[in-house]
Amino acid sequence: MARSKEFEVNEVLDKAIHLFWAQGYEKTSMQDLVEFMGIHRRSIYDTFGDKHALFMKALERYETKQTSKMRFLIEKQEPIKELIRELFEATVRNEGEPLGCFLVNSGVELGVLDPEVASLVDESYSRTEELLTNLVLKGQQSGEFKADLDPVVISHYLMNAWLGLRTLVKTTTDQQKLKNIIDMTLTALD
Repeated sequence: MARSKEFEVNEVLDKAIHLFWAQGYEKTSMQDLVEFMGIHRRSIYDTFGDKHALFMKALERYETKQTSKMRFLIEKQEPIKELIRELFEATVRNEGEPLGCFLVNSGVELGVLDPEVASLVDESYSRTEELLTNLVLKGQQSGEFKADLDPVVISHYLMNAWLGLRTLVKTTTDQQKLKNIIDMTLTALD
């Protein structure tokens, strides 16, 4: 008779996200994962595959969770500029998670070395840029943003600024500096 799993897959996957996010892929050993996830090595291999397969599943879960958070935020009935501000501000708040962004960290660490990671990161960035483009269009339609802005170009600019923030939070604790960057970035929409 086969043994049933004695753990909830998403709970241990969230632990893997946290560890990979904090340490990076290369610095995280299988033994680290065994200890941090609280399951046997064999269970990791049987459930997720090797370290790379586990990493990809963790990255996919993180991306799905982040997309859900963004969509939930965007469904609020607020001025578009305030929604974009909230997206940016959520990046600089550390709510018990490692600093920065797991997706950005992974792209920086492995993007040029691992085509699978590069593809996942690129697809995620493209979806976010599309979401930002739609927000800019909505802001233009409501008269909140200048009509002469190119929504695609401004979404690339906003995405670049957002990625910069997601990196900068790892090296600074100066909240005023981060707020100033957000404020200045959003002036491009005026």
